[in-house]
Amino acid sequence: MIHARTDYQRIQDPEKKIPAEEPVFLLRAQDQTSAEVVRHWIKLNRRLLLDDKDISDVEKAARKKALVLAEAHVYRMEEWPVKKPADVV
Repeated sequence: MIHARTDYQRIQDPEKKIPAEEPVFLLRAQDQTSAEVVRHWIKLNRRLLLDDKDISDVEKAARKKALVLAEAHVYRMEEWPVKKPADVV
């Protein structure tokens, strides 16, 4: 897994679920914009789910569950007491 910031390379995937060359992006709750970004991701993925008429009920349920988990997580991000502009270095 490749991080945008080289100092995040220490954050790894011990189960190897993410391919070694796949770019990933980490958002922290302390970033003033992170919760809003995740909310936008949820909105876009809800729209994709509604538009996708060819998925099975099992896949649809799994994707809905992932969105519920993301929304619960975004509430935790919003409640994080320390907020500041994003780290860029």
